Amino acid sequence: MKKSGLKSEQRLIGWREWLCLPEFGIEHIKAKIDTGARTSALHAFAVEPYRRRGVQRVRFGVHPLQRRSDLVAECDAEVIDHRWVSDSGGHREQRYVIASEVQLGGVAWTIELTLTDRETMLFRMLLGRTALARRFVVDPSRSYLQGDCPPAAP
Repeated sequence: MKKSGLKSEQRLIGWREWLCLPEFGIEHIKAKIDTGARTSALHAFAVEPYRRRGVQRVRFGVHPLQRRSDLVAECDAEVIDHRWVSDSGGHREQRYVIASEVQLGGVAWTIELTLTDRETMLFRMLLGRTALARRFVVDPSRSYLQGDCPPAAP
């Protein structure tokens, strides 16, 4: 372990960071780094389940940038699970679970995401503790330690 307390494979991140979801063509999405949430969550609307060759899939839209409903990423993914999830207010909701590659600060890995309507929330995505484990350490007093949003994403 280094003097800073970080293992060599871990990076320091802030309580909010810009992420990329390349499989969905989303180059910039602001995420709240939420160690209180076990699973990561992605804002989704117009969620439409269907089957292709016997495999359950889901189509959905994402507004990747807050207050920008004119920007839409049309997404499609295999459903890997259905889960009951409790939000921060204690409300339970059954959600589709998908897997997707995420990129943060030059690190890429596959995570599970639940799909839910986050239209009224400040963050279009939550990156939960399962996705963070053994990769990152969070400094809750800082933001965007892996870089500010590129100019292309207002």
